[in-house]
Amino acid sequence: MAARGENNESLMQSALNVLLSDFSLEMTGKDVGKLAEARHTIPQSTRIHVTFLENEDLRMRIDAARAVRQSGFVPVPHISARRLRSQAMLEEFLAALAAEDATENVFVVAGDPATPLGPYEDALAVIRSGLLQQYGVHTIGVSGYPEGHPAIADATLWAALEGKAATLAGLGLPGSVITQFGFDVDPVLKWIEAVRERGIVLPIRVGVPGPAGVRRLLSYAARFGVGTSAGIARKYGFSITNLMGTAGPDRFIRALAEAYDPIRHGEVKLHFYTFGGLKATSEWIAEFRQREPACQ
Repeated sequence: MAARGENNESLMQSALNVLLSDFSLEMTGKDVGKLAEARHTIPQSTRIHVTFLENEDLRMRIDAARAVRQSGFVPVPHISARRLRSQAMLEEFLAALAAEDATENVFVVAGDPATPLGPYEDALAVIRSGLLQQYGVHTIGVSGYPEGHPAIADATLWAALEGKAATLAGLGLPGSVITQFGFDVDPVLKWIEAVRERGIVLPIRVGVPGPAGVRRLLSYAARFGVGTSAGIARKYGFSITNLMGTAGPDRFIRALAEAYDPIRHGEVKLHFYTFGGLKATSEWIAEFRQREPACQ
């Protein structure tokens, strides 16, 4: 029995090393100063996603992508399809990114507006436009929703993911799927298996909330329709009746590592949403990896 326990621990440590060997982070256009504070705890060449939010403008997005590149990391600018008011706006953004050598990797998402502000209904419309390749894009990330989307039917989500995977394959472009964050490993693994059963072989980056206050985590969970029952909260490591504390994804990541099977699940990495701040998240990751023998 002891040998079996040691073997299971060894397998988990190996899985942790795989999951954390090439993690990615996320920042907003307002986080340039915070990136400077955090840069010494982030491994060089780490992918850092730069958001495309309503309260950001072109200059903020470009300044953030430039800061990521100049800090020795790989910028992954977001493109929010429904926020694009015209083809010209998309081309202006891509041209500005290209001038900063920041178009190799992008992440394309439909975005929040219920009604598109311009000609692009969804991420697939942007991908099919052909403009991304013209400005030097080589790898395209798309979104995945293990627990569904509060405003989109599951059948629609699956059709969209299958369409994007097929289009990327047809264009000969590598890609990846970045998932919405969650607090429960079980639906994530079930969803990954369903992705593979549909013949989608794109690498998957599982969205993980970085350490943050419980109140903030719950507010994001409510906003994005992520389940937070009392049982799930306890499994993750916090109480929904005590909002004063903070919580990190220790249990979530270990549970994912324990169940991860590369044969069934394919290539899986982690993507950290920096709800508690870029510095706090990067420091937490560094400390977590230091505690895990396989990650050292």
